[in-house]
Order: sequence, then structure tokens, then C-alpha cells
Amino acid sequence: MTNKINFWKSILLCILCFMAVAVHAQEKRILTFNEYLDNVKNSNVSYLAEKYNVDIADAAVKASKVFPDPELSVSYANNQNWDLQMGYGIDAELSYMLELGGKRKARIRLAQSEKEMTEALLEDYFRNLQADATIAYLAALKQKALLEIQGSSYTQMARLAQADSIRFRLGDITEVDALQSKLEASTMLNDLYESEGELHEALIQLALLQGSVNGVLPDSIGGALAYYKRHFDLPVLITTAQNNRADLQAALKNNEVSQNNLRLAKANRAIDLGISLGGTYSSIVRNEIAPAPAFKGIMAGVTIPLKFSNTNKGELRAAQFAAEQQERQYEAVQLQISSEVVQAYHKYMTTCRQVEQFNTGFLQDAETIFQKKRYSYERGETSILEVLNAQRTHNEVQVSYNETLFACAVALVELERACGIWDIEMD
Repeated sequence: MTNKINFWKSILLCILCFMAVAVHAQEKRILTFNEYLDNVKNSNVSYLAEKYNVDIADAAVKASKVFPDPELSVSYANNQNWDLQMGYGIDAELSYMLELGGKRKARIRLAQSEKEMTEALLEDYFRNLQADATIAYLAALKQKALLEIQGSSYTQMARLAQADSIRFRLGDITEVDALQSKLEASTMLNDLYESEGELHEALIQLALLQGSVNGVLPDSIGGALAYYKRHFDLPVLITTAQNNRADLQAALKNNEVSQNNLRLAKANRAIDLGISLGGTYSSIVRNEIAPAPAFKGIMAGVTIPLKFSNTNKGELRAAQFAAEQQERQYEAVQLQISSEVVQAYHKYMTTCRQVEQFNTGFLQDAETIFQKKRYSYERGETSILEVLNAQRTHNEVQVSYNETLFACAVALVELERACGIWDIEMD
């Protein structure tokens, strides 16, 4: 009896586990915007690769602090004719090149400024990646909204076609009208399939930006296209951009790199002093003609290079011109940023006015016209062509409104990208 009870308990437990797995499998996986951006920040392959540039620059800073290595030389001398008994000699010398003119300090400053420039470039890379990823998410939201529009249109047309089929059998409408509504429903179904494919492609693009295309795609994404109305002051935006833009900071750091490279070029023109210290030992010479006792010696020396190469100032002049060029490039970046802010601002204001134009009643009017045409058609007061034209107009207005919302949201993203600020939320 006990074995039977345990058996049925095991069966019941397996059934409950199976049901739990099935329910979990049916749960839709919704990707939220904040989760998506976190995944982009932590897993985007290109961004992770760019981070290595900072590590490389940090290693270059450590490498720039190294001192020149000393040199140790040892030599041994002996007469090849052993019968002469001339003895042998051993020399040992330790030499070191003493860098003068602040070369090491100039190298360290150059490497440090290059590291700071690399950090600014990485920050600018993420600024653009964040904006591009957001636009890709907005594109997916647009495709999701288009799919909903196509689905709603197909459902309404499929119902109308089904009703027309019944009315044709009853003799209320002609066969042509019934075929026309059926054909229109089939066409809308193809458009629905196309929208599903485009949404799937948009989700694949989101997966790519998150660093994976082999993983399971989400069933849907959170949020919806909306009218993001913000109030901005253009002069304040320009000032904010010049203070926040990482590419301007990178251009400033690049200017410092050029100046430090010029300092290093000047330091390299200074002479380096070589110092050496050594000792020698000569063994006893037993030659009968010129005998000599064994002896030890100490030697010290200084090496002063003759810098005739300093008459060639090509490297120095190249560094000077590069520094001057970078100053002009920094000014050019400033002007470019101001131009981008002004253009993005006016683009955003234009799209806002377009969205507001739709909010004056376009959508409601198109919906009202379609419903009234459909009602009149069902009462036999109008033709199927008028209903289809009203349906197409209704769809076109909805699609146009969706496209305008998308353009307005993208314009806001581009404006914040141009200003170096970020406060986009969609959840």
C-alpha cells in the first residue's frame, strides 16, 4: 500500500514539474529599454575591444618611466703563441648612459596625455554607441507599432470579407464586391507577414548591439513610441555641448599630446652623458726578452657625444607644425559641435511641430471616416471601393503618425547626442 502511495506521489510530482516548465515556457520574454542599454554597455563586442586601448595606454605610461639599462662588458686577451709566455689580460667595464635635458620627464608627460586622450575617445565612443543603440531600439518600437497597425487592419478587413461572403450567398451584394474584399484581406495578410519579418530583423539588430546574435531573441520589447516634448534654450545647449562633449575633450587632450611631443623633440636634442667605470688585470709575463710582473688597474671615463645631427631641425619643425595644426583642429571641432547642436535643435523643433499637427484630429478623423464608410457599405448605401479607399487612408495616416513619432524621438536622441547629455527613458 505504501509503495502505491509513493508511486502516485512521484507521478503527481512529475506532472506538477512538467506543468511548471510549460507555464514558464509560455511566458513571454519582454526586453526593457534599461535592460537593453545595460547589456549594450556590458556586452557590446566593439565597445569591449575599444576598452583595451585604455589598458594599452596605461601600459605605455608605465613603460615611459623606465630608466636606461646599464651595460657590463668583459673581455679576455691572450697571445696565440703560448711558447712566448706573454701572459693574459682581463678587462671589465660597467657603463651607463645618463639622460639629460628632461627626456624621461617629457616621455612620461607625453604618455600620460596620450592615456587621457584615449580615455576621452573611449567616452566619446560610448556616447555614439549609446545613441546608435537607442535609435535601433526606437526602430524596433516603430516596427512593433507598424505590426500592430497591420494586424488591426487585417483583422477588420478579414471580418468584412467574411461578412461579404455571407451577404453574397444571401444575394445582398455582387460576387465582384465579395472577391474584392477577400482580395484586399489577402493583400493585408501579406503586409502583416512582411511587418513580422521586419520586426524580427530589428530584434536581431538589437541582439547584435548587445553582443550576441546566437542567443534567444526576446518575444517583444518594452515601451512604445511617444511624443517626447522638451523645452530647450539653444545658447544653453551650445554651452553645455562645449562643456560635455567627450570628442572636444579628446581634441583638447590631443592638443596637449602635440605640445608634449614638441617638448620631447626639444629634449631629444640635448646630449646624453655616458659614464663608465672598470678594472683590468694583466698576468705575469715570463717572456725572457720582456718580462713583466702582474698588475691590476682601475679606469673611469666620460663619453660626450658630438651632436652634429642637431643641425638638422626637421624633427623639431615637424613637431612644431603638428602642434599648430592641432590647435586649428581643436577650433574646428568647436565650430563643428556648435553647428551640430544648432542643426539637431531645429530638426527636433520641426518634428515636434509635425507631431502636434497630427494631434489636431487627423487620426480621429481618419478613423471616423472609415467606420462611417463601412457602416454605409453594410447598409448598401456605398460601394466597396469607397470602403477600401477609406481603409487605406486610415492606414496611411496611422503609419505616417508612427513614422513622425519615430522621427521626433530620433531627433531628440540626436540633439542629446550633439549636446553630450542623456536622459532618455522609455519604460
